[in-house]
Amino acid sequence: MRTTIERTTQGVRVLFLALGPLLLGACQPTVRPAPSPRVGPIVIAHRGASGHRPEHTLAAYALAVTMGADFIEPDLVSTRDGVLIARHENEIGGTTDVASRFPERRTRKVIDGDTVDGWFTEDFTLAEIQTLRARERLPFRSHAYDGQFTIPTFDEVLALADSMGRARGRPVGVYPETKHPTYHRAIGLPLEDKLLASLRARGLDRADAPVFIQSFEDGNLRALRPRTRVPLVFLMSGSAPGTDRLRDIATFADAIGVNQRMIVGADSSAVPTTIIRDAHAAGLRVHVWTLRSEPQFLAKRYRGDPLAEVREMVRLGVDGIFGDFPDVVVAGLLGSEGRGGFE
Repeated sequence: MRTTIERTTQGVRVLFLALGPLLLGACQPTVRPAPSPRVGPIVIAHRGASGHRPEHTLAAYALAVTMGADFIEPDLVSTRDGVLIARHENEIGGTTDVASRFPERRTRKVIDGDTVDGWFTEDFTLAEIQTLRARERLPFRSHAYDGQFTIPTFDEVLALADSMGRARGRPVGVYPETKHPTYHRAIGLPLEDKLLASLRARGLDRADAPVFIQSFEDGNLRALRPRTRVPLVFLMSGSAPGTDRLRDIATFADAIGVNQRMIVGADSSAVPTTIIRDAHAAGLRVHVWTLRSEPQFLAKRYRGDPLAEVREMVRLGVDGIFGDFPDVVVAGLLGSEGRGGFE
């Protein structure tokens, strides 16, 4: 009985943390839930609705779901006591108020060959992380919600996805990324075991689960392949890979996640590459990242219209779209031939 009560209490806490600010009027603009999708690319809320709320917060994830996103994306790093939390990087000086709360913890580390100065999640216990509040990372986005939201654990994100999926009548997919997995393993805080344990606890370690696991490290995915049945995604940037490389990727991954400039350049005269066609021929799905609505992120040929970028990606044949503004991606898909979803 006590276990049941504790689980119920935790579920209520997750929903309150996520939906409370929305119900209290923090949800601007007006949101109309999208109809249940059937065809076209899936919508992946990049760090939640990170164009509207501080990234990787329950409020950002919840807002993304109400906007019609099919998947929410938590990047995963570890605390000192081995709990997975949602942050884009293990350095959190730019996305939380850690500098004012723990000024003495500032340090310098080498992360995957880069020297980084700041505050790192692996130096804090979960209890300490829970005293922090999230803030907007980019200076040109709204900072109206700085200080309002806590840093969620991966288990809280999964609980939110489950609850909101039940409420809307179709699954809310989860698309976790292992951040710096080699580094985390080297400091004795491997991410993979905890990630898989959390998925298995909710019955999500299966081929048809609404889950993708992504990583920029192919060694990480090669190690995960025999340990899980969920689809794996190899993240890429830079130049488009050749067909031999794509065939190799297909031995350990089910999809590639590519920057939109790998599909078509920013110049007005840019000609699309063959990466989508080649990836599909190798048996790989193609998910594109990251569409953002601000003028500084849009190619000039879109003439300031972010819907034009969405429609171009659909026209070129992508299977999934990461967006900071999932409402914009949904609107762009509704204006195309159709929009995607996870069955």
